[in-house]
Amino acid sequence: MTDTHAAHAPTTICVTRHGETDWNIAGVLQGWIDVPLNANGRKQAFEMADAFKDAGFAQVWTSPLSRASETARIIAEVLGLPSPIHSEGLKERNFGRVQGMTKQDLSVLHPGLHADIMRRDPACHFDEGEPSDQFADRIVAALHEIGRRHAGERVLAMTHGWVMDVITRHVRQLPRTLMLDMKRKNGESLWLAVTAGSVFSVSEGDEEVRASSGSGDRL
Repeated sequence: MTDTHAAHAPTTICVTRHGETDWNIAGVLQGWIDVPLNANGRKQAFEMADAFKDAGFAQVWTSPLSRASETARIIAEVLGLPSPIHSEGLKERNFGRVQGMTKQDLSVLHPGLHADIMRRDPACHFDEGEPSDQFADRIVAALHEIGRRHAGERVLAMTHGWVMDVITRHVRQLPRTLMLDMKRKNGESLWLAVTAGSVFSVSEGDEEVRASSGSGDRL
């Protein structure tokens, strides 16, 4: 392959949700609060590494939040890959003033917002938080940055649940405001192909890799 062809070759990105945290179990909205993995989350990271052993990744990228970056670090170390590259674009949505609240507190103090969050409504407003379009724009930009830097390669990108919602709508060409009847579990993956002009999903045998002990929390 010539250098010109290599520069335009699609990048395969395996976007994966981080391992479990105690706040996942408790149903707390994490957002930008830096919550570490729990013991099961670390176990999931090793399970992911085993599942990815033949994936052929050249590099791991990650959200800088520790629940993602620790998952990414464990996988990179097991697979013998370079240290993960941190990307602000892969961070979870900033949920503003309600970050750190439990579902129970949210239902009492902010019942309308609680209902929107439980439906995972991307259009819901968070005081002092991140607007939905700004959130979606930075995620798509991060995917294209990875694509530019790793043309023709395979990359693992460790991120968060609401980020994967944005990506799912984007690759399916759905409205950004559409609510999805799904939730990516800890350790679940979405495989993408990124070119200079587009991001689309790819169908592979390992498209839906997930840790066998992944949790299905609602936040």
